[in-house]
Amino acid sequence: MAYSTRTILFMAAAIGLVFLVAPAAAAITCSDVTRYLRPCDSYLRSGTGMPPAACCSGASSLARTATSKADRQAACTCVKNAAKRINVKPELAKSLPRNCGISLPFEISPAVDCTKIT
Repeated sequence: MAYSTRTILFMAAAIGLVFLVAPAAAAITCSDVTRYLRPCDSYLRSGTGMPPAACCSGASSLARTATSKADRQAACTCVKNAAKRINVKPELAKSLPRNCGISLPFEISPAVDCTKIT
């Protein structure tokens, strides 16, 4: 069965449109987030002063890795759940990005609304 050029072009355009509007899946996993932020555990629970260099290095890696909206929302959800589990000090968690000289598009908090991350 032969298809006309119009039919083939239409099908190609339709397939291309599906790929353009399909939501992107997060490439980052909670295992990735945990690996990046593991050096921050004790600091966020009971630390004082500035975070350790290894913590800032991991947080910086997380910020560089979470590039898409889906990645940022996935990372936020992982961080939120971890913050609940390990009972972080809110003031240390909130100041971590600033103290490490990085920018995260969400707060490290058990109360953050990850659906609002863009």
